Amino acid sequence: MWKPEILWEDNHLMIVNKACGDLVQGDKTGDESLLDKIKAFIKIRDNKSGNVYLGLVHRLDRPTSGVVIFAKTSKALGRMNQMFKNREVDKIYWAITEPANPNIPEKATLEHYLKKNSKKNFVSVYHQPTKDAKKAILHYELKQKLNHFWWYEIRLETGRSHQIRAQLASIGASIKGDLKYGASRSNRDGGIHLHARSAAFIHPVSKEKILVEAAPPKETLWQAIL
Repeated sequence: MWKPEILWEDNHLMIVNKACGDLVQGDKTGDESLLDKIKAFIKIRDNKSGNVYLGLVHRLDRPTSGVVIFAKTSKALGRMNQMFKNREVDKIYWAITEPANPNIPEKATLEHYLKKNSKKNFVSVYHQPTKDAKKAILHYELKQKLNHFWWYEIRLETGRSHQIRAQLASIGASIKGDLKYGASRSNRDGGIHLHARSAAFIHPVSKEKILVEAAPPKETLWQAIL
């Protein structure tokens, strides 16, 4: 039986480490989603006779790996959705990029306006308010320079589609493997070197402090930074 990599679970939430390439929620490809696979897993594991309730709290792009939070009750889903909206979930990402412009600071805040073209599944970056563009803010810090790549830690303040990918590319730091946003070549597995490293928040029901960390993929470059 297929099993997700469960990082944390109780009666209200399940938090997993998504593999690169997993589709979080069903789309036009028709591929089986992580949401459906986990529902099937819970049904068998817990020997449930009826339908399994599982709500998706947030999304990760298909080529990205790391922390994904699911809600096992409608109460938890509603409260977690509100917490994300209120920016009460502290999310940290790791990105391995091609070397950026050497003139940019090693630690800074990026503030842009992002506009998504849904047909092309591509996000354009603007420096000034633009029609239909949404404000996007992230904080980055250069953690290490490897031989041919740079490792960044990113803290998101807003959660826009392709935000990290587009904003880092705008400063010349295209994520390794991300051809869509300027990388020089693809990765063999079709993924990109962007990983949702951790999430910290107050549990929506028990009110305890939750901190989960997801190990990056077992791959040479990720292992090098560990």
